[in-house]
Amino acid sequence: MQNNINEDTIVAIATPSGTGAISIIRISGPDSIEVVNSVFDGKKSLQEVASHTIHYGKIADIFKKPIDDVLVSIFRTPNSYTGEDSVEISTHGSPLISKKIIETLVEKGLRLAEPGEFTRRAYLNNKIDLTQAEAVLDIINSRTEASLLGARNQLDGMLSGKINELRKMLLDTASFVELELDFTEEDIKLIENTEIISRIKSIVDEIDKLLSTYSFGKVLKDGVNVALVGKPNVGKSSLLNYILKESRAIVSPIPGTTRDVIREEVSIDGILFRLYDTAGIRSSRNEIEKEGVVRSKNALKDADIVVLIEDVFQNGSDQLLDEISSLTKAERVLKVVNKIDLQMNSLKSADVFISALTGEGIDSLFSKLKEKVFGNSVYTEKSAIISNLRHYQCLKRSRESLIKALKGSEENLSGEYIASDIRNATIAMSEIIGEVTSEDVLNNIFSKFCIGK
Repeated sequence: MQNNINEDTIVAIATPSGTGAISIIRISGPDSIEVVNSVFDGKKSLQEVASHTIHYGKIADIFKKPIDDVLVSIFRTPNSYTGEDSVEISTHGSPLISKKIIETLVEKGLRLAEPGEFTRRAYLNNKIDLTQAEAVLDIINSRTEASLLGARNQLDGMLSGKINELRKMLLDTASFVELELDFTEEDIKLIENTEIISRIKSIVDEIDKLLSTYSFGKVLKDGVNVALVGKPNVGKSSLLNYILKESRAIVSPIPGTTRDVIREEVSIDGILFRLYDTAGIRSSRNEIEKEGVVRSKNALKDADIVVLIEDVFQNGSDQLLDEISSLTKAERVLKVVNKIDLQMNSLKSADVFISALTGEGIDSLFSKLKEKVFGNSVYTEKSAIISNLRHYQCLKRSRESLIKALKGSEENLSGEYIASDIRNATIAMSEIIGEVTSEDVLNNIFSKFCIGK
């Protein structure tokens, strides 16, 4: 990937919109320091100060009228986030002040930044690779400890390091195969076919290990959808309220109180769980309740986990379980018996017994939920994990090409075919870190960023 030389200098506000204690305006490009210095009044000229220093002064408009007292941070190329000369202006947190300063800088010749353009420049200037650029967005969007750890892992280069390791293995193998093609007429053997097969199998095994982390990584990044389902009045809303520690859903002894799907989010041991409290599933002549049941079934279909709730007095949930099984996979269903504070029926079978009133058994329910999600998976901060669909698809394509190369080697096909398949595998893997990436892919990735990042 070649360094990107940007002729223009960009500006954008880097802090959230609205009033706050401070606002930060970010500038990057070859004219950053010169242009900011032209509207800055401080003890020193910004063009003379060292990189990574902060300076107090005033910013004035083009008519020399002061706008605000500011702190200006200077970052000189290549030691900046973007790899270019960059400036950050810290102002008082009035939207009007930020607007006036940005307008002044635009009048001085700067251009408003596009979404994600600062991070895109960091990528194009080889400050970060594409997986790290995507991790920046994941960090911004992280809402739990687990999602933040996963994003930090990727930003720190755990995934990049593993992909580069596999790419090197591919390139080493391809180089032997392609070099041997140059000596075909001399009948010189540089590498045994068994060695090629062994190398390809080893790389496929490593790819399979990465692919197997996708479902786990996706949970870390995106969270888990959990549908609370059951017959009316079994305590679905009471359970939701207990978990949230607030009265979010109406609780009533009258069956059919919940008529719509209520969605709430909760972090359990750092994992984001989206809980869907659904209408009790039963036959009804009431049009509103019937619509609620339809929505409950739709939520059930989309759920990663279905918590089937019955109470200690209820009988005949087998029919409901059969109906649920027709809408989702059996392994996604967690059977829960509620209201054990009233009576403990030892004849009932369930994965966990709880009381949504007293909280008894709720910790066991949380453990069962995590067990359903992760199984025996173990997350460590030193693990390379796939959590991005683009990465997953690239790895799948790489694996498919390697399986072709493996089959060709086992059938003693010409080295040209094997070398071509290995090259295709390398290209697919290179797309992950951005060594080979189309402009459309880049536009799609960076368009998801906010302006100023």
